[in-house]
Amino acid sequence: MSGLALAQRLCGAGHDVAVFERAAQPGGLATYQDHGAFVFDRFYHVILPTDRFLISFINEIGLGERLSWSKTLTGFFVDRKVHSVSNALEFLKFPPLSLWGKFRLAFTILYCSRVSDWQRLEKITVEDWLIKLSGRATYEKLWKPLLLAKLGENYRRVSAVFIWTYIKRMFSARDTSASREQMGYVRGGYKTVFDRLEELIGDAGGKLNYGVTVSAIRSSDDGGIEILTDHGAEQFDKVVFTGPVNVMQQVVDSQLVAVEHSGKEVEYLGVLCMALITTRALTPFYVLNIADDRIPFTGVVGTSTIVELDDTNGKYLTYLPKYILSTDAELQRPDNELQQEFLEGIRLIFPDLGDDEIVSSSIYRAIKVQPLQVLDFSARVPRQETLHPDFFVLNTAQFVNNTLNNNEVVRAVDEFFARFADSLGSAPQRGASGETEKQRQSA
Repeated sequence: MSGLALAQRLCGAGHDVAVFERAAQPGGLATYQDHGAFVFDRFYHVILPTDRFLISFINEIGLGERLSWSKTLTGFFVDRKVHSVSNALEFLKFPPLSLWGKFRLAFTILYCSRVSDWQRLEKITVEDWLIKLSGRATYEKLWKPLLLAKLGENYRRVSAVFIWTYIKRMFSARDTSASREQMGYVRGGYKTVFDRLEELIGDAGGKLNYGVTVSAIRSSDDGGIEILTDHGAEQFDKVVFTGPVNVMQQVVDSQLVAVEHSGKEVEYLGVLCMALITTRALTPFYVLNIADDRIPFTGVVGTSTIVELDDTNGKYLTYLPKYILSTDAELQRPDNELQQEFLEGIRLIFPDLGDDEIVSSSIYRAIKVQPLQVLDFSARVPRQETLHPDFFVLNTAQFVNNTLNNNEVVRAVDEFFARFADSLGSAPQRGASGETEKQRQSA
């Protein structure tokens, strides 16, 4: 997403741009998938009303009319029952918590949404912080099962920044006038976005190279930067690297960038995610939070509560994610084992789900989804310093106080473009034939 969004920005400014992507299709974690009955996002995504950078970008590329918004519901599966907590009255009736516990939980969410000094939250564990705000009873009954589901036993090492980033973003989705959450998506999913970006980049003369592996990036004796791929070598005036730090260290010459490690490893969360397609809706909730250690996945994401059935060929799409460390051996388990386990888990929540109602179930996985925000996480993040005036870096290692989502990606692209517009240089002037002055001189 960052690579294509930046390419579109550069093409719009008149630059000649080439994009190199190892995968066969665009998108990274936001890519799409042929689910058999339809094509839609591989993993679940949602747009919030306050995702102003992403919404502005979607409007800018001409897809504003494709944005679709829905009121959504939130539920909890706890004590082997499903409870709706989608408005104030339902929250007050929520059986697992006492009235005082509900008050403290509401205070925790409100307080968390108002906190801006995230640095001090890096100094306290999420467990200690939540107990202090919500009380031990509420923590044991509600927060701890959710942390275990998202992080396993790793939750004990995570700072309060982890829960702060989620609460702050999700709280912003609530329409206080209606006391309901509003969430949205682009009709057709992110494939619509990437198709449009490909069109805009192509129309501006940009080149999109998919299925191409970059093996080296180095300064050229003739000036500029040389990129070596499995298809040969190409030379450019400027290069922006948007991949992970560990990949950058493997392919980028040390004369272009210096990476200073803190000596403490940055750990990552991976995800296993089942896409379950059914002939009927499983849940009225966009998110059904799971507080039950019998269930093998993190939650139930009812994507079809916001996605119109025309986009899923009349079928219902539900995602069942499970977040684990990127080094966890479970990420390597066979699909059929995970499918059986996840289907057994979903029937513990919805025991009336029949085999004839399941159209398909598929397991998708990503090894590195986001960093594990342990205590003093920002001090662990490798420091990156570019050493060449024509080489730039824009990657998610620079995200230390927010979750990884496409609004933050677009924000980072916008800030990068504004900061380095002068360093990137003015775009070459084109003649009547469309050739740049440099190309004419070379010819």
